[in-house]
Amino acid sequence: MKIEIWSDVACPWCFIGKRRFEAALAAFPHRDAVEVVWRSYQLDPTLPEHYDGTELEYLSSRKGMPAGQVSQMFEHVAQQAKGEGLDYHFDKVVVANSFTAHRLIHLATAHGRQDAAKERLLSDHFEHGRDIGSRDYLSSLGKDLGLPANEVDELFTSDKYTDEVRFDIQEARGLGVSGVPFFVIDRKFGLSGAQPTETFTAALNQAWQDANPLVLVNSGDGEACGPDGCAV
Repeated sequence: MKIEIWSDVACPWCFIGKRRFEAALAAFPHRDAVEVVWRSYQLDPTLPEHYDGTELEYLSSRKGMPAGQVSQMFEHVAQQAKGEGLDYHFDKVVVANSFTAHRLIHLATAHGRQDAAKERLLSDHFEHGRDIGSRDYLSSLGKDLGLPANEVDELFTSDKYTDEVRFDIQEARGLGVSGVPFFVIDRKFGLSGAQPTETFTAALNQAWQDANPLVLVNSGDGEACGPDGCAV
């Protein structure tokens, strides 16, 4: 079973959704038969590499919302994150374009480190105030992930993995994705948003049953018990 997750490393609900999905997957009896693939998505591709302002100022300006309302939204999201064991600090978030970070995830995928890269980027962005648009940070992260230094350097001297990121984003549009996180199971079932763990559990079970229907193999009726008693 293949599960594709469209997500942006600059999306706070994407980290929360990741934790809830992981909890459901950990308890799923067939988890060893599940392939998880992270797909790229950008909530705001127009962002400059570095934004001169805070996360509060950015969202207040972009959404046209009063600063107080944005602060309340931060508090709500931070509480939801805390419930999943995450420690958000919106006052420390560095607003930056996530495109190169997505390219790094594709590079990590080529070396079997996709989930580790996604985890670190989300955690460093929301919990530790790291600059996900910084070459120094991304190079350091690549080293931590064990990625070849020359291949990480290529992200800043070439357009490597640019097409892959753009393809993911274009494919999301084709699937009708308008927000993230967005989960697609076997290209048949879709879940939008950071759903409760129970919803992910139900979706996994339904998708598995759909892909592995029960087939009766007996050639005739055998002895059995029913509501009215047992056959003799």
